[in-house]
Amino acid sequence: MSGIDTPSSIAPLREFVVAFGRLLDSAPDEPRILREGGALLRTLVARDDWLPEAFAQPDPTRYQQFLLHADSTERFSVVSFVWGPGQATPVHDHTVWGLIGMLRGAEYSQGFAPDGTGRVQAHGDAVRLDAGDVEAVSPTVGDLHRVHNAHADRVSISIHVYGANIGAVRRHTYPTDPAQDVRKPFVSGYSNALLPNLWDRSAELRSSSTPA
Repeated sequence: MSGIDTPSSIAPLREFVVAFGRLLDSAPDEPRILREGGALLRTLVARDDWLPEAFAQPDPTRYQQFLLHADSTERFSVVSFVWGPGQATPVHDHTVWGLIGMLRGAEYSQGFAPDGTGRVQAHGDAVRLDAGDVEAVSPTVGDLHRVHNAHADRVSISIHVYGANIGAVRRHTYPTDPAQDVRKPFVSGYSNALLPNLWDRSAELRSSSTPA
């Protein structure tokens, strides 16, 4: 993918990517990734001034999944999910660990569990995520859920971090209606063809330099 112009305010995302890469460099186990990585994501979504508008645009027909960064060895990826009013996912899995941080608006995440027939049933109460909240998913802590925008009249945006290049992971959707077939495979891909430029630090260097 090619780069795209982004504002200097994208620095928080760059700092997050660097910090998350260092966390993975230390070869942590999954509980530590979810705990310490969740803290990093909570810091990132605590402010809403860094996401470029190109990666915050809703679509009238379905939610958008914009890739913001993919690690060079695909150890992790960072994605912005943009939810139009009332938009929702089907019930789906991830097959890898993931962290979800609410940047703008709110969403509901309803967990599901297999019912023994190849279908799934709702499990527990739906969790509401408001701006600044973080939730974890994985095959070890709960991997099936359905997400929807909590608002029927405005856009919500969440930032997701996954333990893979999530747009290229083979995953599944699951039916809740007994009349439907069992789970179906899918590969999500991404909604964007261009990436934000995290690495142009020339403006900040120019502003801090002292003329000879």
